[in-house]
Amino acid sequence: MGTEPKKRTITEIRNSKQTGEKMVYMSVPDYTSAQWAEMGGVDVAVVGDSLAMIAHGHPNTIPATMEMMIMHSLAVRRGAPNTFVLGCMPYQSYNTVDRALTNATRFMQEAGCDAVKPQGGKSQAHILKALVDAGIPTASHIGLTPHTVAMFGGFKIQGRTAESAMKILEDAFAIQDAGCFMLEFEAVPAKIAGVISRQLEIPTIGIGAGAGTDGQILLCYDLLGVFTDFKPKFTKRYATLTEVAVGGIKKYVEEVKGSIFPDDEHSYTTPDEEFEMFLTMVEKRKQI
Repeated sequence: MGTEPKKRTITEIRNSKQTGEKMVYMSVPDYTSAQWAEMGGVDVAVVGDSLAMIAHGHPNTIPATMEMMIMHSLAVRRGAPNTFVLGCMPYQSYNTVDRALTNATRFMQEAGCDAVKPQGGKSQAHILKALVDAGIPTASHIGLTPHTVAMFGGFKIQGRTAESAMKILEDAFAIQDAGCFMLEFEAVPAKIAGVISRQLEIPTIGIGAGAGTDGQILLCYDLLGVFTDFKPKFTKRYATLTEVAVGGIKKYVEEVKGSIFPDDEHSYTTPDEEFEMFLTMVEKRKQI
């Protein structure tokens, strides 16, 4: 039997910047994908509000609620008991200090998460600092932030101009100064993310931000080819599970309709004498 993995600590994650260890994050929405993450050696299982799209069929992340996130976080915690779990705070769950503290506490207390991740940089620095000051391990997310995607005019790459890149840099320093242990870049040009990452003392992870960050994150259902509504440019397919699954289901349909399944191998038996006795009892009943 293999030994259980040891859960990564905040200190190890923060120190990965100095040790040079590339941290692997994966967004997982449920118990089974959390099991996969732990068995596969992922460092941090992220309960992302992208599950509003992947698990609930919404067009974006905005409909995710605290109740939804807590429920999924509990499932992930049960599926990956020895993996660091990072809970992503949903839309408008941290728009005031009081609300942020209440909801972040729920992630830690009710859902068993090891840390929380709201979104935003400079404009959210007071929120991030309040969470850190309250003893809640906190990360943040900049670049393309799904909670404010409407203000960007859609899912667009951020930081392509020098001015917008400087805004991301200032956001990154604000996150660091607030005491966060990590930050995430999304949809930022690789060169920009690399330069900013090298300026910081805290580790960075990237999704669509190139190889210059200190770690990477992808959605489990994206990288395994489960979610196929669309494929972002930054997603690499490491498996095609939907293709395999649909093929299996088609075979199942074919065998049921053709009276091939279930066969004797997949059916339970009873002793012949008991069956014969049962048939006799059925005949007697019909005569009553």
